[in-house]
Amino acid sequence: MIEMLSQTWPWYVAGPLIGLLVPLLLLIGGKQFGISANLRHMCAATIPGQIEFLQYDWKKSGIWNLTFVAGVIIGGFLAATLLPHPEAVIGISEGAMAELRTLGITDFTGLLPAEIFNWSSLATLPGFLMIVGGGFLVGFGARYAGGCTSGHAISGLADMQFPSLVAVIGFFIGGLFVTYVLLPLLL
Repeated sequence: MIEMLSQTWPWYVAGPLIGLLVPLLLLIGGKQFGISANLRHMCAATIPGQIEFLQYDWKKSGIWNLTFVAGVIIGGFLAATLLPHPEAVIGISEGAMAELRTLGITDFTGLLPAEIFNWSSLATLPGFLMIVGGGFLVGFGARYAGGCTSGHAISGLADMQFPSLVAVIGFFIGGLFVTYVLLPLLL
C-alpha cells in the first residue's frame, strides 16, 4: 500500500477518481468542488468589520469546504513527511524541455524550475512579475471568474454551466498567451 501511495498515479486512475468526486459531492448534499472560495470563508471567519462581502453565514456554506482544504493540507504534509519519495523531476515532454532550454531553463529537478522560482529572481523585474504579478492575477482571476480552474473545469463543466465553459476557454487562451508571448519576453 505504501509503495502504491508513494508513486505518481497514472492519469487513467487519478482522472476518474477526481471525476467521480463531482457527482459524489452533488449527491451527498449539493456541494461543488472548488478551492478558491475558501479564502472568502477564512476572511469571513477571522476578519471582524463591516465589509458587506464578508457578512454571511460562513459556517453554513463553507465549513465543509474549509474541512476539505484542511484535509488537503494535512494529506500533503503526511505524504511529504511519511512516504518515501524519490527525487522529483518535472514531468514534461522532451520537446517542452528543449523549448524551455532555449529560454534559459535547464534545471528540471524539483516541482518548479529553480531558475525562475527562487528568492534571488524575486528581486528582478521578470521574476517579480512572474511570481508576485502572476500570483495576484491568479487570485484576482479566480475571484472575478467566480471560481478557480479546478472549480470551473471539474465541477462547473460537469454541472454543464455555461459560465464555466467560458472561464475554462479563457484559462486556456490565457495559458497559451503566457506560454507563447509573455514567457519568451520575460525570459
